[in-house]
Amino acid sequence: MSLKEVLVKHGFHFNKKFGQNFISDGNLLSSIAELSGVTASDVVVEIGVGAGTLTRETASRAKRVIGYEIDENLKPVLSETLSGVENAEVVFRDFMKVKTPDFEREVGEDYIVIANLPYYITTPVIMKLIEEAEHCKRLVIMVQEEVALRLAAREDTPEYGAITASVGIVGDARIVKRVPRNMFYPVPNVDSAVVRIDICPPKHGVEDLKLYRSVVRAAFLSRRKTLANNLMQAFKMTRIEADGVIAASGIDSKARGETLSTEGFARLTAQIANFKK
Repeated sequence: MSLKEVLVKHGFHFNKKFGQNFISDGNLLSSIAELSGVTASDVVVEIGVGAGTLTRETASRAKRVIGYEIDENLKPVLSETLSGVENAEVVFRDFMKVKTPDFEREVGEDYIVIANLPYYITTPVIMKLIEEAEHCKRLVIMVQEEVALRLAAREDTPEYGAITASVGIVGDARIVKRVPRNMFYPVPNVDSAVVRIDICPPKHGVEDLKLYRSVVRAAFLSRRKTLANNLMQAFKMTRIEADGVIAASGIDSKARGETLSTEGFARLTAQIANFKK
């Protein structure tokens, strides 16, 4: 029975507010699971189980899969699509409302996140994991192609932004697969891509990640303004103080936030930490 037939059988109706687009192509599901690098020793946390097609494929490779799904109307669909899958558990809760320490305690060990994320919640989910999770070792996420390009962008390109620099200090992001819109049901209005983010210790000697992220947000307050102007606004600096911090960081005085690499932001963070003492 096809996925569409299963959904019709159980009277399931797509809910626009959840941004639901399901994958049914077996080759694509297998490819995503393979690109995730999941092995039989891994625990997987899936965010947005949907119809369970990716859950089932992942469970065939993983030790255990814990899935979060917000739409309880999918219960009868999942009872069929995940029938016989003993190592997968679906939790019907809004992942964004789950406290990260609580869910990590339930998982009990390091884990890999796999998700076909609804577009409206992509950035909040990524930042929740990047900023709060302590045991996530990798994210493999299907996102809108535009977001994928931002996550994997290099500095001084149009796609580079605050999320790029925030993720880049603790993770290596790369696009591992492009996915045309016709691979989903129902068909969305845009193409997608799979991004793999391998989590690593903070780079470039950054010790205060909270301050680093504040510096990044400040730098992108207004892309039209120079870095100095944005720092003056965010950290209540005088022009002389902002220019001094930038110069001490080895950054051009007329630089803008999008020209700074994660290393540049790390140097700037260290100088702002000194300024705040």
